[in-house]
Amino acid sequence: MPSPTTPLRTQPPALALQLSIFMFLQYFIWGAWYVSMGTYLANGLKFGGEQIGAAYGAFAIGSMISPFFVGLIADRFFASEKLLGVLGLLGGLVLLALAQAGTFGSFYPLLIAYCALYAPTLALGNSLSLHHLADAKRDFPRIKIFSALGWIAGGVTLTLLHGEQSTRQFYLAGGVSIAFGLFSFFLPSTPPRKVGAHVSVGELLGLDALALLRRPSFAIFIACMFLICIPLYFYFVMTGIYLTEIGWTDVAGKMSLAQVSDVIFLFLLPVMLSRWGYKKTIFIGILAWAARYFLLAQSAGGGATATPLIFAAILLHGVCYDFLFIAGQLYADAEANERIRGAVQGLMAFVLWGVGAFVGTMLAGKVLAAHVLPVPRGTVAHDWSAIWILPAFGAVAVLVVFLIFFREPGKPAAQAPAHR
Repeated sequence: MPSPTTPLRTQPPALALQLSIFMFLQYFIWGAWYVSMGTYLANGLKFGGEQIGAAYGAFAIGSMISPFFVGLIADRFFASEKLLGVLGLLGGLVLLALAQAGTFGSFYPLLIAYCALYAPTLALGNSLSLHHLADAKRDFPRIKIFSALGWIAGGVTLTLLHGEQSTRQFYLAGGVSIAFGLFSFFLPSTPPRKVGAHVSVGELLGLDALALLRRPSFAIFIACMFLICIPLYFYFVMTGIYLTEIGWTDVAGKMSLAQVSDVIFLFLLPVMLSRWGYKKTIFIGILAWAARYFLLAQSAGGGATATPLIFAAILLHGVCYDFLFIAGQLYADAEANERIRGAVQGLMAFVLWGVGAFVGTMLAGKVLAAHVLPVPRGTVAHDWSAIWILPAFGAVAVLVVFLIFFREPGKPAAQAPAHR
């Protein structure tokens, strides 16, 4: 393995370009529909709040299925690049079918099927990249920058197509998914790692990492990460609906400013970790979520300050995500030994993007349904001040628990983060 001082030219330029395009396409797909889906479901298909929450929970179901899929099939029987190609092609076809679904009964099963196809590509793509890069700690974050750029491009393209409230988002994502699948077949050959090996359910779920829960600080960390996911998903489920109701246009493009912030704070994170350590960095990440919701609650009152408050809430995303979840992944990695490192990351993914996301999206849907105004105020159909204040206080509660009970580990902070 090259040392950190090895010049970047030791990384084959063709490989770096290939993986960068792969990451760009992968997150273009996600960014083209995930942010705007709630608006389309509310205004296009007239789904209720609980149905919209359930739809966003489909990704959590896909994330819970993903570890079994990757562990039982991908790691044992198929080369990663071939499986990524098949998943991309099938996912594209399902997205095109989603554009034709007009009822919850037809839309929801198709969405779960799509998420079960897409979620494994995240782990498979990261694993393939890490396997081939000359110096993963140095090169992987640089490659992952293109995931944020892809997300931005997906949202901006959808806005240019005026597709936030139409089926164009699924046609766009579906077409790019097919291109992504075809491109994946030409990625570097990556044979299955565990041909003929026995893989237990405990290994798939990261249960080997449960021994770390005997450490009080790690147990508090996992509990806080799960709890913060509950208010966190209010933002993803509701922001597009909120902005549309208050009269914003080009919502997907404007919300992509969050990923611009993401790129900036990704570069700042190693500096913050080295200066502040894990506790202060993660504390700031949780605090940013509380601040984001208080800003949105304040903006719901209208007035001249509403627009700046909303943009401030969007631009906090880099702090919200990188200082909390990326720093959290690095903390978990630092606490694990080599034998259980993969299990620890598997456990975190299952808790955060699986169970935590499912609880958060379902609760967000129920809150949205419970705050429909008896008489709409123009285009505003929900009591947004009351909605946004709930996750704000939820984040504050998690912040207090984390501040009191979490202890800074006695290890130096890791250096480069692996971005989503």
